[in-house]
Amino acid sequence: MTRLGWILAILWFVVPAQAEDVVLGLSKDSVAITANFDGSDILVFGAVKRETAIPKTPLQVIVTISGPYKPIVVRRKAKRFGIWINTESAKIEAAPSFYAVATSAPWGDVITKSQDEAHQVSVTRAIEAHQTAPQNADQERFTQAVIRIRTDENLYQILENKVSIDQQTLFRASIEMPANLTEGSYDTRILLTREGKVISTFNTEIEVRKVGLERFLFNLSREQPLIYGLLSLAIAIFAGWGASGLFNALRRS
Repeated sequence: MTRLGWILAILWFVVPAQAEDVVLGLSKDSVAITANFDGSDILVFGAVKRETAIPKTPLQVIVTISGPYKPIVVRRKAKRFGIWINTESAKIEAAPSFYAVATSAPWGDVITKSQDEAHQVSVTRAIEAHQTAPQNADQERFTQAVIRIRTDENLYQILENKVSIDQQTLFRASIEMPANLTEGSYDTRILLTREGKVISTFNTEIEVRKVGLERFLFNLSREQPLIYGLLSLAIAIFAGWGASGLFNALRRS
């Protein structure tokens, strides 16, 4: 037997076979941002492939979709001498531009605190995982402020009981992608859990890209900022001239 054959034989006996795996499907693996884009629903569906009988403990499913991570500066305002001014600020090294978590049961029933810390499932843990320095109390306070603001903007979503499971084998979840999406790759993750412990994971990606005129203008602003600025100025002048001419024509009629 060759050396490679011996290695494969050893791995066959040493590494246990995964009892349950995810076979995933997406209603779409890309989202196109156009001029009239007002959001999109992503249907995540799949099945659990097993090599053994279905265990007696119920299966739970968690679906996460996270947008590109970017640094963000959070500022706190306070009223001083009758005006609102920035009094405190903190920089978060990386926070997802979009983050959705859908579960098949209430949060406390699908994953334990220690498993959440290990797999960075909740948005708080996902943000903490991208920080190089340990967070102090102030950093945690500003992190929670970011989560609160982006939750109000529908950019962070906690969707408990939104994953349906049929016969402990088939699952599906619909996640709303809002209109104010950031362009980039969106990591999609499926976690299977039993008794709060993660037993299997599956990862894929959804591409969000500008298309058509929006893509042209975006590239132009990045690659040829001078031409983009002159073009914007020309459009503004033309629009102002056209509006003025129309107003004068209506006034004379």
